[in-house]
Amino acid sequence: MATIKKSIDVNAELTEEQLNMLKKAEEMSPSFDEDNPPLTKSELKQFKRISDVIEEERKSTRKQNVTLRLSPSAVNKAKSLGKGYTSILAKIIEKALDNPDITELLMNK
Repeated sequence: MATIKKSIDVNAELTEEQLNMLKKAEEMSPSFDEDNPPLTKSELKQFKRISDVIEEERKSTRKQNVTLRLSPSAVNKAKSLGKGYTSILAKIIEKALDNPDITELLMNK
């Protein structure tokens, strides 16, 4: 099977034929069958705009700024890791928080 490539100029004016096709499609009523049944109102309510879904994902994965106090020796050790040390600190904290043994140990001190 051959591959057919087409490029579409989205800024180009629609041709008369394309406009007629769109008008016909607009006038057509939907045809439902067993593979394509009509959706109920509750099913239609479940649809979400993709832009809203993407924004929700961005918010849930967006990093937050926090302020925390570190001892001078901890700061010096972190800075000795070089550029990107704050990202490394974030990973260390995340790993520690994910480890129940470490969090329990530190909470009981």
